[in-house]
Amino acid sequence: MAAGAPRIFVSHLAGIAVFDPSGDQVGRVRDLVAILRVGRRPPRLLGLVVELSTRRRIFLPMTRVTGIESGQVITTGVLNVRRFEQRPTERLVLGELLDRRVTLVEAGEPSETVTVLDVSIQQLPARRDWEIDRVFVRKGKPGGTFRRARGETLTVEWSAVTGFSLEEHGQGAENLLATFEQLRPADLANVLHHLSPKRRAEVAAALDDDRLADVLEELPEDDQIEILGKLKEERAADVLEAMDPDDAADLLGELPEEDKERLLALMRPDDAADVRRLMAYEERTAGGLMTTEPIVLRPDATVADALARVRNPDLSPALAAQVYVCRPPDETPTGKYLGTVHFQRLLRDPPYTLVGSMIDDDLRPLDPEAVLPVVAGFFATYDMVAAPVVDESGSLLGAVTVDDVLDHMLPEDWRETEFHLAEEPSAQASGEGAPHDS
Repeated sequence: MAAGAPRIFVSHLAGIAVFDPSGDQVGRVRDLVAILRVGRRPPRLLGLVVELSTRRRIFLPMTRVTGIESGQVITTGVLNVRRFEQRPTERLVLGELLDRRVTLVEAGEPSETVTVLDVSIQQLPARRDWEIDRVFVRKGKPGGTFRRARGETLTVEWSAVTGFSLEEHGQGAENLLATFEQLRPADLANVLHHLSPKRRAEVAAALDDDRLADVLEELPEDDQIEILGKLKEERAADVLEAMDPDDAADLLGELPEEDKERLLALMRPDDAADVRRLMAYEERTAGGLMTTEPIVLRPDATVADALARVRNPDLSPALAAQVYVCRPPDETPTGKYLGTVHFQRLLRDPPYTLVGSMIDDDLRPLDPEAVLPVVAGFFATYDMVAAPVVDESGSLLGAVTVDDVLDHMLPEDWRETEFHLAEEPSAQASGEGAPHDS
């Protein structure tokens, strides 16, 4: 754990207010959602169950929590107001973990049964992930009388109790998720590809929206369509919102027109607008390849501002390699595109330097109608990992990254070939065969 990182007992979070960045209250915490892991590894905290003023309970991912302090939770302000539905692999911390009877382990051996009174959470260093790290327990039988003490209380590490975690060799979706948790999205996609359709649907249904979105982006087209088709429509829309807009546009483009429009109508208007804009371009052009969410800064932003944006762990390395300097508005399509500042240049100049004084405007940006060979030639000629796409009026529309160029230049079945060449031991260990096995 990070030195000095606050440890918070979950009983202190029950009922506290949740605020947006402007200081307006949006609801109150009613529970916390965690996912158990194999063995004695601490559970990962996925998010909070927040009750809005309308009494609707929604899910707030920990990635959208910017602070937990002084009896309040501060969020990014981006909320999905669809009703919270607990998934099979999720555990409610207040509702399911507290008051539970577990076994205390002392000197490596089970010693006695204790009652869980509370658990604490702590943020991992240099990451936005949170874990349940300690357990506050009471020895002795539950309950008690006025004549008899209720038993000694103590706080122990999560690994010092048994009775919570998953079995090491279980084969349910919950165990598979815990086993594959550390895999990169592409490797987890490999595992999913080799599961039977039934098991693939179970695991996909149990993944959180962001994780499933990352995995879908790495799967062959047929698997993407199959998985999306087995999700409830509202959940499918949530997952599409979590995907990169260009990948979401590619996936929606493969669906029947009626299904595509229905899912777009369920998405948040801003996300749906980005996807519709991308779908207006031919797939193998700069406009069809680009993402609409590059790092955009005004010329009066500083190097410190730019580096703070670059540090966003949700950005791919290619998108984090440079920032695009534009006149307002800052969202694509922007005001006039002024130029690019590369990450290496940001590292060489003092934090107070204005990015407007560092612009590289020597290279012409890509036209949205530029075809794939032209885009690929641009990347190869100038050793780029990302390039701006600018329209005739001079507005930045988005950025093309090298991974999307490669994705569209390789044979259509390259993922399928790669999956068969790179046999994943974890998939074999799961007891599952090829997709046609049931």
